[in-house]
Amino acid sequence: MFSGIVEEAAPVVGLEKEKGNLHITMKCSFARELKIDQSISHNGVCLTVVDIKDDTYTVTAIKETLDKSNLGLLEPGNKVNLERSTRMDARMDGHIVQGHVDQTAVCTKVEEADGSWYYTFKYEPEQDDYITVEKGSVSINGVSLTVVNSKDKSFQVAIIPFTYEVTNFHEFKPGTVVNLEFDVIGKYVVRYLKGMNKR
Repeated sequence: MFSGIVEEAAPVVGLEKEKGNLHITMKCSFARELKIDQSISHNGVCLTVVDIKDDTYTVTAIKETLDKSNLGLLEPGNKVNLERSTRMDARMDGHIVQGHVDQTAVCTKVEEADGSWYYTFKYEPEQDDYITVEKGSVSINGVSLTVVNSKDKSFQVAIIPFTYEVTNFHEFKPGTVVNLEFDVIGKYVVRYLKGMNKR
């Protein structure tokens, strides 16, 4: 489980395809602290460490993950938002993020607003419980954010300068594909209400 508080936006230094899988090698400041089989969020996708060498480590994304996320679009040098799993004795600063990306969305607009930024995203809901609500939570590329201007197939988020610099949001532009994980509590509520309506 994760909180959506990104530790570092780190560069991809290696990509290797093997049948339907993609081995992704990252260079980051905490690589030497990692252990084999540890879970790390990559742009919101929970992946397992399979190799560690000096200040780099490697994870493997399977075809299902590549189809559901933007990881298959990565190129060497691209920055990826990283977060290690949440410690149970730590404060929950973001929201509950499972690391199970629901689908992708496309950035359609970036607006600077007197020191902060507004980003607009559009998506085609792949399930009827993939929704946003005003002032609710959503994970974008693994970043815990608050929804504004929520609509059926689009929404906005506001980004402060710290988040802009620390995450890969500073690389977003119209056309950028991002990973979405909708609020897990909201998904359960929608499923529950659907079940109640069928009785």
